[in-house]
Amino acid sequence: MNLITSQIQDYCIAHSTRPSELARELETHTRTSIHGSNMLIGEMESSVITFLIKLGQVKNILELGTYTGYSALVMAEQLPEDGKLITIDINPHTTELAKSFWKRSPHGNKIQSILKSGPEALSTIEQTFDLIFIDADKNNYPHYLTWSLQHLSPRGIIIVDNTLWSGKILTPGLDKQTDSIICHNEMAKSLEGYVKTLLPVRDGMFLITKA
Repeated sequence: MNLITSQIQDYCIAHSTRPSELARELETHTRTSIHGSNMLIGEMESSVITFLIKLGQVKNILELGTYTGYSALVMAEQLPEDGKLITIDINPHTTELAKSFWKRSPHGNKIQSILKSGPEALSTIEQTFDLIFIDADKNNYPHYLTWSLQHLSPRGIIIVDNTLWSGKILTPGLDKQTDSIICHNEMAKSLEGYVKTLLPVRDGMFLITKA
């Protein structure tokens, strides 16, 4: 979903911190060769996440939804040498592609991949995180938000992708995924003791942190 013209988006990207050449190679490969490439966050969104990682002095990240590993690589590039990122996905094929690119990066050793469904993987994780990026199966968004609130470090940030859902969030009852995202958005809106902002960047980025 593009809320601005492609020319304006390109201008913004050109004036923002950009990921490595390897990450850009992975983005190009995904867009030209992999099914479902609309799931890729792209450079505009990655620049926002990069800024938040640096601003929050993030050291550890949990990502729900690996896909081809672009977002994990972009985030790992911004972590300190002792930083760690755990990324969860259920698709072995795209995960193997992700690993092949991570191995080529000096930051790849910061990334740990878990090949399980989101709910199954989360049931085994007890630690807290400085940043939690939710970009996985939409039907579990309310569950992922509840879990994330319980596993967020004191200065941590939750980023939830696709929270505008191509505008479908304005039409309740359209389908299960849409209703799940609407439910998530209403949950986030009603949180007390948190600062929230829903940004119209790409397909919607919901940012949540403790007040």
